[in-house]
Amino acid sequence: MFRAIGKTRRLVQGACFIAFLALFLYVCWPYDVRHHAEARAAREIIEAEAFLALDPLVSVSTALAARAWVWSIAWAGVLLAVCLVVPRGFCAYVCPLGTLLDLFDWAVGRRVKRQHVKRRGWWVHLRYYVLAGVLAAAACGVLLTGFVAAIPVFTRGMMYLVAPVQLGLVKGWYLIPPMHAGHYLSIALFVATLGLGLLATRFWCRYLCPSGAIFSVASLLRLTERKVTAACIGCGKCVRACPFDAIEADYSTRVLDCTFCQTCGGVCPVNAIEFGWRSVTRHASRVSDGPVSRRGFAIGLGSGLAVAVGVRQLRGAPADHPPLRPPGSVTERQFLQMCVRCGECLKACPYNALQPMGFEGGLEALWTPHLVPDWVGCEPKCNNCGQVCPTGAIRALPLEEKRAARVGLAVVNPATCLPLARRGSCVIEGTNPPVLFCQNECTKAGYNAISILSIPAEMEDGRPVGDEKFMTPDVDPEKLEKCNGCGLCQTRCYHVNVKQRRLLQESAIVVVAGADREDRLTHGSYIALREETFLKREQQRKKLQPKGAGDSYVPPSLR
Repeated sequence: MFRAIGKTRRLVQGACFIAFLALFLYVCWPYDVRHHAEARAAREIIEAEAFLALDPLVSVSTALAARAWVWSIAWAGVLLAVCLVVPRGFCAYVCPLGTLLDLFDWAVGRRVKRQHVKRRGWWVHLRYYVLAGVLAAAACGVLLTGFVAAIPVFTRGMMYLVAPVQLGLVKGWYLIPPMHAGHYLSIALFVATLGLGLLATRFWCRYLCPSGAIFSVASLLRLTERKVTAACIGCGKCVRACPFDAIEADYSTRVLDCTFCQTCGGVCPVNAIEFGWRSVTRHASRVSDGPVSRRGFAIGLGSGLAVAVGVRQLRGAPADHPPLRPPGSVTERQFLQMCVRCGECLKACPYNALQPMGFEGGLEALWTPHLVPDWVGCEPKCNNCGQVCPTGAIRALPLEEKRAARVGLAVVNPATCLPLARRGSCVIEGTNPPVLFCQNECTKAGYNAISILSIPAEMEDGRPVGDEKFMTPDVDPEKLEKCNGCGLCQTRCYHVNVKQRRLLQESAIVVVAGADREDRLTHGSYIALREETFLKREQQRKKLQPKGAGDSYVPPSLR
């Protein structure tokens, strides 16, 4: 029976691992269509972020750091309830990182015995100390989950190692953005997680994983248990076979480590191991666990607090402008407290418009997503980033709401804009009436935030000379009230005038974020906010409008 259960466990593990890959590589792969939101929704039989939502550390630490309800807590709660019957069953059956570690051990770890450590040492309770540190930092408003939680670590590792290969092979290597120090640090952490398997089978899962520590704590309320009957002959096969080091030398069970994988039952020659409902009285299982060190627990708490203070202090140098966050992002302070740096939004974003921040924003902003319009702008028919976010750092907005969410405002530099500086034309050849490169992108996206002004090509003593005209973008703020900061105009200017023509060092039109240029709501409608803002501007304009001007009023920039 136990051998059949073991095969079933492997089948469940394989199915969950394949499901994770399908969600990551297929559902979050909308590059072959223009209607990206519809493509993702059609493929999403289950939520793309399902595995991230199941990791209890993701939701618990995020809710603690942000002092807010996180929707994925309900998912994690259901899983913890299931684990009362199958203690730490997530670790043995579901976790894709655990399955990858099993594969690594099968392919590499078992062949390198020289580096294996003894079965028990000072490190046996490290996962509890790491959990204490993560929760202590979260209580201070600093989220460290992305560094240590099982599913974010695995998802981000896949994002930086596998996703570029997939994109390069399928679409072309030129589409892969350049890597920076943040990428290399994340890859190093992921490789180190695998490399720990050289010390012991599933070393990460046994001793370091704080997500597993939550399941271990929940095991104290378990309804089932592993039992060893009097038929035990003391052969020790179960001790050697246990992948989680959950069996004492006297064959009793370390209940906080046992995952109910039932591997031990499969190797027992006399069927002396049983798995059943928990006994009210102490059974022959002789439950035993080494004590959790108070000193270690205190060190874990202290380390978490120290890291939280250090992260706050080691912020990046102040930038000229804040980073452009994905549309629908909550306020910046709360965004940093809710984003688990998993990379799921990066994978679902078409053409890599969203990219991870490096150390320019300090450790607190490391790996968080930001929009890079020089690379590509935000697709108007895509809302994938919010739909796959496991914590609500990016709100799951309907497409029309997403289009109304401003991430910044397009600003033209008159000193470098070719037509404004009277250095050249940006009119697309063959267009009549004339259309500018930046204006064309804005119009195609449906925002219509940029219009054209005609200015004299030459001026003398403040007066135009000749009839030649330059077509320039209208930069009046009232004309740009429809702008949502998608960055498509910046993308076109950069690729045409910087990369192709080599006439500029940087784009002449850029999207700038800031308190007065972006909308960051934790709840409510962006459409309603834009309408309210428009009405306020109209009322202010009417107050400033000269009496009797009527519809002949002309904005100051056009006078």
